[in-house]
Amino acid sequence: MRIPYGEMRDVFLRILLKYGFHEEKAARAAELFTDNTCDGVASHGANRFPRVLTYIRKGHIAPAADPIMEESFGALERWNGNRGMGCTNASSAMDRAMELAAISGVGCVAMRNTNHWMRGGAYGLQAARKGFVGICWTNTMPNMPPWGGKERRIGNNPIIMALPWKESPVLIDGALAQFSYGAIEAHRLAGRQLPVPGGYDEEGRITSDPGAIEKTWRVLPIGFWKGSGLSIALDLIGALLSKGNTVRQIGELGDEIAVTQTFLAFNAEGMYGKEYVESVVEGVLSDLKRAAPAEPGGEILYPGEKEGRTRRENLELGIPVNEEIWESILRELA
Repeated sequence: MRIPYGEMRDVFLRILLKYGFHEEKAARAAELFTDNTCDGVASHGANRFPRVLTYIRKGHIAPAADPIMEESFGALERWNGNRGMGCTNASSAMDRAMELAAISGVGCVAMRNTNHWMRGGAYGLQAARKGFVGICWTNTMPNMPPWGGKERRIGNNPIIMALPWKESPVLIDGALAQFSYGAIEAHRLAGRQLPVPGGYDEEGRITSDPGAIEKTWRVLPIGFWKGSGLSIALDLIGALLSKGNTVRQIGELGDEIAVTQTFLAFNAEGMYGKEYVESVVEGVLSDLKRAAPAEPGGEILYPGEKEGRTRRENLELGIPVNEEIWESILRELA
């Protein structure tokens, strides 16, 4: 089932207005949910939308709340998200980081007390499409065991890096688990196994079965102990810069709310010129493309290239959706 981009965006917009968001914020959020789904990340777009509405009804997300700056230290600012809509808070934070970077070359916004940002890659792309290098990360509730442990004490803390490149910027967008829970859910809904092992089943065996992993919540960190260590470091850095909650403190709240996020922007094109940035990226990507494929007929893709292709296809043909989830979204309009 495929939905035209404009139709999907309009449905999200109408529902968000119904839930009390003012028009500008509702429009930005609707665009982000639609873009995420269009880029092939439905796990943090349409598939996640019903859960966001649940959080609004529970009072975890305040439709009328706006983020405010609490402290400024030159190119570093500390903001309070006031438990507003996570995706619009994040978008405004990256906008502010770019404003600071336009002045100082680099800008950093550390935000506490915000909500799930949906697809973190959206904010890296937001920076890259304006000529900036964007780096951002978030912490989460405790949803991953530290290396060597069974209990969930650390977050999968997604980190994003993006830089300008023509229509499809170079983009790294990954949780520090082998798979995010959104990706695991998407595979289960599609009836697919994970392409590589992503966690443990109830017997403690490594498995590629998304349903089995969802039962244990025992996911594998990327790089095993390295991913575990990165998770801990990012959690600490974000909390220190923002004076926000750590993963441990978020876990005490019951739901994944009042999270901590950090946004960095570097004014690459403004400092060095678009031509220089493109020449550096062109040199690296051209060399990658010349690598011999591991499999006959295979192709080397740079990070973010697949999403760019998916977006172009879905803009032309319509955006694929899970029919059951889409029907549940449409019922919100009744």
